Amino acid sequence: MSIRHNKAKKEILRKDGLFYHPTFVKKSERAEIIEWLKTLHPIWEMRFSEHNPPPEGDEQRQLKRPVYWLGNWQFACLNYYHPPKGIHNRCVKGEDYPPVLKKILKTVEGITKTHFKKNEVPKDWNLNTCLINFYGSSIDPVTGKKNDTARVGDHKDFELGPVASISFGERAFFQFVLGKKDLKNNILLEQWLDDSSLQIFAGELYKDRAFHRVQRVENKLKTSFDLNVENFETRRINFTFRYVPKEHIIEFNKLPETLQADITPYMEELAQNSDHYRLALAKK
Repeated sequence: MSIRHNKAKKEILRKDGLFYHPTFVKKSERAEIIEWLKTLHPIWEMRFSEHNPPPEGDEQRQLKRPVYWLGNWQFACLNYYHPPKGIHNRCVKGEDYPPVLKKILKTVEGITKTHFKKNEVPKDWNLNTCLINFYGSSIDPVTGKKNDTARVGDHKDFELGPVASISFGERAFFQFVLGKKDLKNNILLEQWLDDSSLQIFAGELYKDRAFHRVQRVENKLKTSFDLNVENFETRRINFTFRYVPKEHIIEFNKLPETLQADITPYMEELAQNSDHYRLALAKK
């Protein structure tokens, strides 16, 4: 039987393996983060590449939304970080967190180590990698027609230990699910992720066994963030923080040449607006 939380209530949720605070980020912090986001230039990635072609029955495709990574960049065509086997040449050293996020993460890590069981938090765990997802609608550059892509299907985060998520903008309807998509009553828990909220999950049930997904993102407030993304209208921004052991984070010029070739176009695009990636390319 699923658990559903009343979306009208702004209350902190504490469960084994799950923590949720609906108003965690302060207004001043939110304003600083949104202003900092205007300095980023998110990119569109393709799922596969020349040296990592689509498997049989699949096809090359663009991701549904623009992204940006901090700490280390897990390019889609490198297949993301997936221990125990998929750990090498997956995480390319990225830019550091801005001061406002560093400050917030100290509190998040403190909450995590207090709320969750010791065996759910690995030794040396810290939230050193972050995926920023931009949810909204793509816009056809010719016709101007909008295509709402603000959803994510069933998936797991395979990085070790707890995962923390901070959201801004329109609310997202989030679900933890067990089993196959077509099973009835497979919803473990569902909730709304509010603007400025914090969600942390870990452990055997919510992280290891359950999949999670974003079913939809509201558009009631008609939120639209002013960002450096062409042909896309952003109404929700999500920061997902995870842990990658530092020995699995690699400099761009240490990647095998074939993988360097696959991600060089992305690195060059990033380097147009980032000293970090400009220097990384110069070391090649």
